[in-house]
Amino acid sequence: MPRLPVPDVLLRTLSRQLGGPSGPLSPLVARMLDKGNGTEITAAVGALDLTGSEEVADIGFGGGLGLDLLLDQTRDGGRVHGIEPSKDMLDRARKAHREQVAAGRLALHEAGMESLPFTDGALDGWISVNTVYFVQDLPSAFAELRRVLAPSGRGVLGIADPEWMSRQAFTKYTFTVRPVSDVVAALATAGLSVEQRTMQGSAPFRLLVCRPA
Repeated sequence: MPRLPVPDVLLRTLSRQLGGPSGPLSPLVARMLDKGNGTEITAAVGALDLTGSEEVADIGFGGGLGLDLLLDQTRDGGRVHGIEPSKDMLDRARKAHREQVAAGRLALHEAGMESLPFTDGALDGWISVNTVYFVQDLPSAFAELRRVLAPSGRGVLGIADPEWMSRQAFTKYTFTVRPVSDVVAALATAGLSVEQRTMQGSAPFRLLVCRPA
């Protein structure tokens, strides 16, 4: 039996929710994000090569798996920041991490990549996985990623293969899918050197490991 096409209204809703989970669907979308991106988020955290005492951030943390992993990897006096424009995801993270927030181990911020709430060089590391599709002004956003990174710091930007992304029906709505070369060039212009690592999760994926140039 041929597969029936998914109605546009459902695809549009999914696309919008993936970019900013909100309302009654947000708990389901949060679980989808953690499950669907789990391998990639785990690899991004691993690529930071943390020792335990760093100040780090997950920028656009979605369902919160990255926060869990970063908290686990910074137990020796480190601190984790969660950056997220979705109020629903922030509320979810506050409820899930009451003790860590109260202890100062985790700080949560309502913000986007284009305006990060840190002083220059404040972070030893950051990750941001499957977020750039929802960022319109890459130069401003990447300048912020560079600004907040310490001279010896490292950031990891995770992006799915653009050809694979362009074949997904839901990406034609709120997603901006760019060639990897364009993303790397924008990072370089912002003052970041980039090491590309290819991995195969649910789809071909790139980890762009960034350091101050």
